[in-house]
Amino acid sequence: MQKFDLLMEKIRNLFAVTRLAVLATDHDGSPYTSLVAFAASDDLREIYFATSKETRKYRYLKANCRVAFLVDNRSIIGGDFREGIAVTVLGMATEMHDAERESALASYAANLPDLTEFVSSPTCALFRTSVSSYSLVEEFEKISEYRFDG
Repeated sequence: MQKFDLLMEKIRNLFAVTRLAVLATDHDGSPYTSLVAFAASDDLREIYFATSKETRKYRYLKANCRVAFLVDNRSIIGGDFREGIAVTVLGMATEMHDAERESALASYAANLPDLTEFVSSPTCALFRTSVSSYSLVEEFEKISEYRFDG
């Protein structure tokens, strides 16, 4: 198996058992983090998440679309650090509207059925993050990275 395929398989497996990520946004040059429920596209080039339009997170995303996510398996492995896996995702998040939003809504709701009512609300924004890179850390210090071209 190629290095890229192995990395994507590890990320896919992590995403299959983890539904929450730490989202990092920017507020006037300072980081701001939030927990978000997320869903990824099959090819892992996009990550979707929702937020109320009344949140700080929404305001910060509208001002600066550069984001980072941290997804890890700590809630599954407990205190066994050797089994820990964490992935940092970098990308650009844009709010989805109209037909694009409706198309992604079905996929998002299928992955996160408990949030269907929330994400369907007109006061909720659905964001698509175009992933630029992944950095996976496992076995405490083994790092694998991949950057998408363009």
